[in-house]
Amino acid sequence: MADRNTCRTLCQWLNQAKPFIAMVSLQFGYSGMYIISMVSLKHGMSHYILALYRHVVATLVIAPFALVLERKIRPKLTLPIFLRIMVLGFLEPVLDQNLYYVGMKYTSATFASASVNVLPAITFILAIIFRLEKINVKKLHHVAKIVGTGITVAGAMVMTLYKGPIIDFLTSHGGNHHGSSTSEPNNQHWVTGTLMLLASCCGWASFFILQSFTLKLYPAELSLTSLICFMGMVQGAVVSLVMERDMTAWKIGFDSRLLAAAYSGVVCSGIAYYVQGKIIKQRGPVFVTSFSPLCMIITAALGTIILAEQLRLGSVIGAVLIVAGLYTVVWGKSKDQTTSTTIPPPPLSNEKNDNLEFATNFDSSSQQSKTSKVSANSTLPPV
Repeated sequence: MADRNTCRTLCQWLNQAKPFIAMVSLQFGYSGMYIISMVSLKHGMSHYILALYRHVVATLVIAPFALVLERKIRPKLTLPIFLRIMVLGFLEPVLDQNLYYVGMKYTSATFASASVNVLPAITFILAIIFRLEKINVKKLHHVAKIVGTGITVAGAMVMTLYKGPIIDFLTSHGGNHHGSSTSEPNNQHWVTGTLMLLASCCGWASFFILQSFTLKLYPAELSLTSLICFMGMVQGAVVSLVMERDMTAWKIGFDSRLLAAAYSGVVCSGIAYYVQGKIIKQRGPVFVTSFSPLCMIITAALGTIILAEQLRLGSVIGAVLIVAGLYTVVWGKSKDQTTSTTIPPPPLSNEKNDNLEFATNFDSSSQQSKTSKVSANSTLPPV
């Protein structure tokens, strides 16, 4: 009996921990994508072609699973749903990713992953605008969400406007740093790249908000993921044909370009869209975006070790502010989750009470009439 209770408790804990485990795993996947994509971009791959090939791979991988596993539960694809999927296919696969790749090329993989930490703040603001989040300044956890959002935005501004000295903690001070100035982007490109990254975060946050509304009308996560990847592939092909006139840019071999397209397509488009859609239905878009600081920490470590990128003081200060503000928001969200589970059901209105009382009286009177008939029949003499 004790073993059954222990097993039941463990299963309940694992069921509750599923969203957290899934989002942490996705951050590891995203951090690997940042490093691999940066390597392919440095080898001359066009970010338009990378975004296109990424969703070609994602469509080919996810579509068969959607056709087989959701053939009985897939809703009808109406025109309003199709138009929403078209917008979803443009917001993240085309707009967000191309702006992100340009921003990462102008800055660094570490800075690009750190700038994504402003995503929860933008998502939170949009969730308030579209009434996915409620704010009551009289409650502490609601105030914490507002204050945390402000701190997160302040940290993003520090990362944008202040670079600071280089923090060199992996190599000795007497080491040779020749060539670092050539790999370091100039100030003009750094500001341009930062603006591109912030614009990509706005597109990504809009994608999460619209995805949460679309899932209510089209609750088939695999099918929705494959359709988003397909529409992103079609629209990305149009953009790539317009922007890349040189056909040699479309060539791909067994190198870092193929690895970047395959890895990001399977992990960061196919699996990520599906997992995020499942968790958005349970916890909302703000919860999904609250794990981006973990990705920054992983990418910073990998970027410093693998790509020999230079870590600056401004990025560290901004990242600390972003993490502090972000987990203030997460604390407020956890209190929201606790409050929603402890609120008792609302009392019945007067009309519902009257209807319930009438139904009760009617049932009791019917029961009394049946009883009286039975008693009357029992007094009749037998035929």
